[in-house]
Amino acid sequence: MPTVQAIQKTNTSSNFKEGVFPSQMFEKLIQNGMLKSDEPIESGQIQPASMDLRLGEKAYRVRAGFLPGDGNSVMSRMEELKMHEVDISESGVLEKGAVYIIPLMESLDLTADIHGLASPKSTTGRLDILTRLICDNATSFDQVPEGYTGRLYVEVSPITFSIIAHKGDKLNQLRLRQGSSVLTDAELVDLDANSALVYNNDKQVEKPMFCEGVWLSVDLEGKNGNNIVGYRARKNAPLVDLQKIAHYDIEEFWEPIHKPSSGKLILNPEDFYILASRECLRVPADYSAEMMAYETQAGELRVHYAGFFDPGFGCDVAGEGGFGTTGVLEIRSHDVPFVLEHGQRICRMVYERLSEVPEKIYSQNIGSNYAGQTLKLAKQFKM
Repeated sequence: MPTVQAIQKTNTSSNFKEGVFPSQMFEKLIQNGMLKSDEPIESGQIQPASMDLRLGEKAYRVRAGFLPGDGNSVMSRMEELKMHEVDISESGVLEKGAVYIIPLMESLDLTADIHGLASPKSTTGRLDILTRLICDNATSFDQVPEGYTGRLYVEVSPITFSIIAHKGDKLNQLRLRQGSSVLTDAELVDLDANSALVYNNDKQVEKPMFCEGVWLSVDLEGKNGNNIVGYRARKNAPLVDLQKIAHYDIEEFWEPIHKPSSGKLILNPEDFYILASRECLRVPADYSAEMMAYETQAGELRVHYAGFFDPGFGCDVAGEGGFGTTGVLEIRSHDVPFVLEHGQRICRMVYERLSEVPEKIYSQNIGSNYAGQTLKLAKQFKM
């Protein structure tokens, strides 16, 4: 039977507006105790429509990833699968191919009308680190149910590069919302008519394809005269220290992919590629967007790990205007080789309403590493 506290909480409402919460809402959640942390939350963790989550001081190597299931805590299930602990209070190596569970510094005490969704950060995706949020009693990854109370955990599995992690590193981010906020295709058509969502590389408006979102295609011709259209990760590369910025030479870790004369690229199964969208995308200041990781309509591909696109992405500093920004694609073909052609549709963007315009807008002014990007690797590499 539910406890008295649980019954009281079920009847509690936050009285916030419906939609994805912007930056100032996270400040309110911190003030009223719905969002807590073992150490003071830093202002830099608060993004335009999400909050960065920080690693705790221990990583637990487990035999396999898992979901705790209804009625089970993460820590109780982990005891069944734990192999050893890695101290990352200063630094520690997380080996590729291994699975780790890391308690995060942050915890939640949500009211019954607030739920959440997590995603890896851009840098995490571009390093090919599989990162998934787990809650106590969870039956799905990256989902925070309405009214959740408890600590947050993250499953971390470096796939291509072994990494050096540290307490306080930010590998994933949390988005909170109230109600349903996803735009229908009809609503996207209206939004695009009022504030163009897609431009080409010549700053001309393009008419998007709408089908349960906005579809983007792959660029294999290069932009602004650049003959490099992508990168393929090298096997057996050195360690990557997450805190070293613009430190590593690209050549040791990545093989450049030059513009194919045929306009086609064959993806090797399970190799990891960084490519770019042909289109330049805009996310108006009162909306957010998410790139769907898997699209079986486009092929047996994973096209993105870090799905959140913040309000103001591809806009000018004020969060309006602008001619869009390239979307970077983190691609892995599963099971069989797969041919990509220039302009082939490859991924789908879902847009959501914000409950109100954020006080922070995605731009270089808030330290966004990938604002105005074209084809760009993770921030640890010299570019």
